[in-house]
Amino acid sequence: MRWLQGALRKVPTWVVYLAGLIPLGWIVYLTLYGGIGVDPVKGIEHRLGKVALWFLVGGLAISPVRRWVNLLKFRRAIGLLGFFYVALHLTAWLWFDMGLLLSQAVADLWKRPYLTYGIIAFLLLIPLALTSNNASIRKLGAKWRMLHMLVYPAVTLGVVHYLMQMKVISNEGWIWLAVLIVLLAARWRKFAALRSNR
Repeated sequence: MRWLQGALRKVPTWVVYLAGLIPLGWIVYLTLYGGIGVDPVKGIEHRLGKVALWFLVGGLAISPVRRWVNLLKFRRAIGLLGFFYVALHLTAWLWFDMGLLLSQAVADLWKRPYLTYGIIAFLLLIPLALTSNNASIRKLGAKWRMLHMLVYPAVTLGVVHYLMQMKVISNEGWIWLAVLIVLLAARWRKFAALRSNR
């Protein structure tokens, strides 16, 4: 793994941001050339939401896998890309599905609880995205780390949002849930170990 770690050190962060736009380009391509599915609106929304989960769950996995490969220098980029795709997912729903009619969107929130969970997850991610910079880290100090613990309930709500919109949870859905549980358990073990050491 040393060779891999050495290679990763040479990769600039902007490469991650650039690579993170590839899924968006693929979704645009599928939309333009009729490969997005029989329901383009749902196809766009679902693909954007799933890419958001890839990045958000991937960001949670960076700390547990650090013993094998250290990706900490890319965690901010991965988290911000996750927020970017969540914002696009929400925008697609508001624009294409709701026609920018806020009253209809609010009514849908009452009828479909999974939408409410998704909105709450997005709201929790906003302060994290706004403070994902060195200036905020210096200004907030120890409070910055506490604030960014919100990523755990945010991603959990995101996965719940994804599962609840299915009529029947697919095998892929169960895999997302299992991965989330493993990552949360790993974080809990670390938190419990720190408390016991104190």
